[in-house]
Amino acid sequence: MKEKLNGKDLINIGIFSAIYFVIVFITAMLGMVPILYPMLTVICPLVGGVVYMLFLTRVKKFGMIWIMSILMGILMLISGMSWYALAIGVFSGLIADLIFKSGNYGSSVKGVVSHAVFSLWIFGNFLLFYLNHDSYMKTREEMVGKEYVDKLNSLLPMWSWVILLAATLIFGLIGGMIGKAMLKKHLSKAGIA
Repeated sequence: MKEKLNGKDLINIGIFSAIYFVIVFITAMLGMVPILYPMLTVICPLVGGVVYMLFLTRVKKFGMIWIMSILMGILMLISGMSWYALAIGVFSGLIADLIFKSGNYGSSVKGVVSHAVFSLWIFGNFLLFYLNHDSYMKTREEMVGKEYVDKLNSLLPMWSWVILLAATLIFGLIGGMIGKAMLKKHLSKAGIA
């Protein structure tokens, strides 16, 4: 097996990144409802798990997961989120890639763990709330109103970052397991996975 990424690998990264991003981006629109905003660390890893696990059936070389994670951060930056998702994605994507590589690109257990770590780029989007709280809230108030900001502040005390981080990892594992089960049950029968 060749170790360098080729055109087919890059096409797979592009296709799966686009699908994953669209699904997560549409899901993230739920964040316009204040009570659902913190739930994005639960919902996004869950809905992304199937696409990610399907992507892993195409990953046979180091760097594919890492590039996808970086692309997620870049797409978040372009779509108006902060650079934190990109910064986290650089590291979480590298670690996720190393985890999957340690299973010789075939271990479904390592794939599930890889998805949990990969999903940390999602948590990166919340760092703006915690690290630049006042400016973030001022901008949100201008965009969606004071009522939204007040509700968000009541839902997310400053210590809640620990819960959101844990939720991202836990539901990243669950999303990976759901993706694994879907692949096994449906996509394999269809000859897709």
